[in-house]
Amino acid sequence: MKRILTGIGTVAGAFALAACGSATAAQAPATPAPAAPAAQAQGASGGGVAPASSKTPRCTTADLEVLLGKPAEKNDAPGQFDIPLTYRNTTDHTCGLYGVPGVDLVGPDDATFGPVYHLPRVDNGVKYNEVTAGTTASATITVVKPAAGEPAWTPTKLNTIPPGQTSALTAKWPSDLPVLRQDAATHPGSYVNGILADPA
Repeated sequence: MKRILTGIGTVAGAFALAACGSATAAQAPATPAPAAPAAQAQGASGGGVAPASSKTPRCTTADLEVLLGKPAEKNDAPGQFDIPLTYRNTTDHTCGLYGVPGVDLVGPDDATFGPVYHLPRVDNGVKYNEVTAGTTASATITVVKPAAGEPAWTPTKLNTIPPGQTSALTAKWPSDLPVLRQDAATHPGSYVNGILADPA
């Protein structure tokens, strides 16, 4: 029986991604899904609203590269892991990066759910954030690792759409981290959090 972790308000943002190769862009049409009560729905372009006075343009997919950090098990939730999802501004100008990114885990073809796991999104990041040239901002991906006897599914890569964009970046998934598929769960334990400013 699949475990369902409670206490997390999530929203399912489903979208198909077709990126390949590290830090390469691919077009990805959006298919929004119904929102959960405790979270704000986001389209494939992510969330967050810039103040009207801001004139700094959003970071585009072409402005960024994506890096996955080392998974770390939560102290208060054994079996649940956090993975830093870091975006680096590779340009020579400042851009805005805020809201909730879209994330798809891509792996073997599951008999029930298929090869793509669309992670729900939680709008808990900063409402506005500027990223200067060469610096970074990060979101956190939270996933549930299967317990003994539960079906394991190990992604091969991650596709992510930065907030406000429609094309994706790709990063290799840690090969030793299987994920419990909870595609149909009301309160799944796997999701992506909003972007936060990284320490200077």
